[in-house]
Amino acid sequence: MNNTTDSELTKKIETALDEIRPFLKADGGDIALLEVTDEFIVKLEFLGACRSCSISMSTFKSGIEETVKRADPEIKAVEVINITEDIIS
Repeated sequence: MNNTTDSELTKKIETALDEIRPFLKADGGDIALLEVTDEFIVKLEFLGACRSCSISMSTFKSGIEETVKRADPEIKAVEVINITEDIIS
């Protein structure tokens, strides 16, 4: 990706995350964009209460992943790097 494309894509992803943030913040959490790889994989990190919430994976699958993917058709995948095995189980 060139810098212009990278900057535009990052802005689209941040705008998508801003749609979700009020719901996460209402429960004491948040989400951060860590990286967009050259393969168009978006890497996110749960913050605050979302880090240990038992329904974080459900929140990710039912809302965050689809919202971010809708931001740009080039996005191939969305990953949250700090979902623990305890949350997934």
